[in-house]
Amino acid sequence: MKLSHSMKSSHYLLAALLGMFSVSASADVSTAQKIADKYATVAKTADPAYAGPSAEEGKAFFNREVIQFKGDVNTPGKAIACASCHTANPADAGKHIVTGKLIKPLSPHTNKKRFQSTRDVEKNFTKHCNEVVGSDCSSQEKANYIAYLLTEKVPSKK
Repeated sequence: MKLSHSMKSSHYLLAALLGMFSVSASADVSTAQKIADKYATVAKTADPAYAGPSAEEGKAFFNREVIQFKGDVNTPGKAIACASCHTANPADAGKHIVTGKLIKPLSPHTNKKRFQSTRDVEKNFTKHCNEVVGSDCSSQEKANYIAYLLTEKVPSKK
């Protein structure tokens, strides 16, 4: 079968567009990996025994529930985890448990804007670690967390 000139042009255009989309998606995954590597370098400096980012430990951290307190340690609140707002699958959109505001997926595979800025990543870690964990997360926890997010590629079927 012989393709006409316009059909050939359409195929080339489609191939070029698909190539652009795959480059932008992989570039964001690459950026997330670079950020995780930076955290891992800092973690290794602080603890030479640190073996590098662990997706398994990142998943455990993501799902670990922490009991929040209402004013003092004698008035416990409810247990929350990162997954409380971000769902069990970081490739899915989430919803803030207090405000109900929709949250875009954490996985860079499904949200190409999630890891665009190292500064924003650090700002979000600082804010949310303090809200959920009660203190800033360590570089090791951050590297593991991102390593886990990089493993979650497919949204859940609804």
